[in-house]
Amino acid sequence: MKIIADDTIPYLKGIAEPIADMVYLKSKDFSPEAVRPADALIVRSIDKCSRHLLEGSRVKLITTATIGFDHIDTRFCDEAGIAWRNAPGCNAASVGLYVLASLIAVSLKRGETLRGKTLGIVGVGHVGKIVEHLGHALGMTVLRNDPPRAEQEGDAGFVPLEVIAREADIVSFHVPLTADGPYPTRHLADYAFFRSLARRPWFINSCRGAVHDTEALKAARREGLVSELILDCWENEPNIDRELLDMATIATPHIAGFSADGKANATRMCLEEIERFFHVRFDRLAEVVPEPPRSASIDLRQWDDRRVEHAVLACFDPTEVDRRLREAPGNFEYFRNHYEHPREPQAYSLTGLRREEEELARQVGFRCVTEEHPDAL
Repeated sequence: MKIIADDTIPYLKGIAEPIADMVYLKSKDFSPEAVRPADALIVRSIDKCSRHLLEGSRVKLITTATIGFDHIDTRFCDEAGIAWRNAPGCNAASVGLYVLASLIAVSLKRGETLRGKTLGIVGVGHVGKIVEHLGHALGMTVLRNDPPRAEQEGDAGFVPLEVIAREADIVSFHVPLTADGPYPTRHLADYAFFRSLARRPWFINSCRGAVHDTEALKAARREGLVSELILDCWENEPNIDRELLDMATIATPHIAGFSADGKANATRMCLEEIERFFHVRFDRLAEVVPEPPRSASIDLRQWDDRRVEHAVLACFDPTEVDRRLREAPGNFEYFRNHYEHPREPQAYSLTGLRREEEELARQVGFRCVTEEHPDAL
């Protein structure tokens, strides 16, 4: 079996080699000639799997180490008999961590607590459910908008987008990018949406850049309709709008899903799909795991208050990524390809923990060591 993979997919090299001829390519080197002899591809979102790339090849399966699959011409693949698989949920916890850390960073800067705020979540799939869970853990009221789920499950527990625009203090988008169908999401956050905002909310986009209309978002920021702006996704990446960059409170180069844990999950899921499709077995699959953090223990005694929230920022601080992007926005893709993937909270133990902090710490995902019970719980 011949497998061609993007050479930036982590934790992959050496895993499939015992039974597969592995070729690792840079994204720019994915060409019709290069992929023609491949049985399977392992790609990222920057690897465009188009008719031009695939036509005439022997490719039978495309796996992408991403939740999204808009970089794959699925219509052509279906016509050509090429199977394709994405990795749904692989980095959901990573994006949840990004949203959580960004909210904490902004709230600390403003000197405000998140408790009691109303969080509106647009799209309650793999990621949205985690953001919902974290919102509740922080004492927030959560409003959920997801028309496809509401259609299948009933309206109970869901609200229209108009309610979120009217009542939310924070609005976070977690939808796939679609241009057609009953619920298109391209430019879902448009002029009409921003002008309907009633509470000058914080606006977060960590799903796909074209879910917001850039010009409409800039107008909303200028007019004060949005009070804080957290952006990980941009229209026309990597050529991002510099004016919008200057307007953002936190700006990052599409790395929300780039935790080490999420990357390992995605790589593992791609290999599992290849196993199922070709009826093979990768004996080293269990080795697809991230390295432990340099220090797996976080001592809460270094902070006076909101200590679990500070521990979250010790895992991942978006302001450092933000600083690097602002210094060199032209290096957007370089930052993505050379990103130091953080570990998620489950990789860390908290020490110096007070009893009243334990529930929040567990809900966020940390392992807990209380002062009363020094052994890990």
